[in-house]
Amino acid sequence: MDGSPALNPANGFVDELRSALPASCAALFICSDPDQPSLTYGFAEDMAGSFGEIGVTFTAAEVLERENQDLCGELVDRADLIFLVGGHVPTQNGFFQEIGLRERLQGWDGVAVGVSAGSMNAAEVVYAQPEEPGEAIDPEYRRFLPGLGLTRHNIVPHYNQDKDWTLDGLRLYEDITYADSMGRQFYALVDGSYILGQDGREELWGEACLIENGTLTQLSRENEIIAL
Repeated sequence: MDGSPALNPANGFVDELRSALPASCAALFICSDPDQPSLTYGFAEDMAGSFGEIGVTFTAAEVLERENQDLCGELVDRADLIFLVGGHVPTQNGFFQEIGLRERLQGWDGVAVGVSAGSMNAAEVVYAQPEEPGEAIDPEYRRFLPGLGLTRHNIVPHYNQDKDWTLDGLRLYEDITYADSMGRQFYALVDGSYILGQDGREELWGEACLIENGTLTQLSRENEIIAL
């Protein structure tokens, strides 16, 4: 969960979110690390305030963590809005698989928002870009994982922040992510950009680059909308 929890109005995000939600709704925040839920509780509290500022009131702001994971089905069913929060992609992915979240979301009729790692785990097949020391050079580290299937596209968030990072002596993008893109497509989004999916259609809103077969191409600019 990087940066401020305040909602970013760039590229029409707040307007689209407000139009998709009722004025009063129940929210569910799913932990990225179920054994360390404190950050998610804080995020939920901040978000309740941020949504109130745009005219959406939370009737509930529940957190799905280790202590209540057996209630996953009930919590999902009564939520109008689900947040897949940020964190460590493989840790979050493991929890999603443990609680059978993909199956729980089948037939659920609500709005899901992926934040950082949550947006990455929303894919059909997740690209878990290495991020912690040792992961880039660990032959046992799994870079591709089963995801929630909420989007057909692989999102790599925070490109504007991370594009010059190095990890384990390697350049995060040029040496790691470009190589992993052979035969695949990754959408590198700058903060404030997002993929909007509804009724089987997906659109890219805002600035992003496409990483495919080891090459990065500028795909869109701020305030542009591209059908995917």
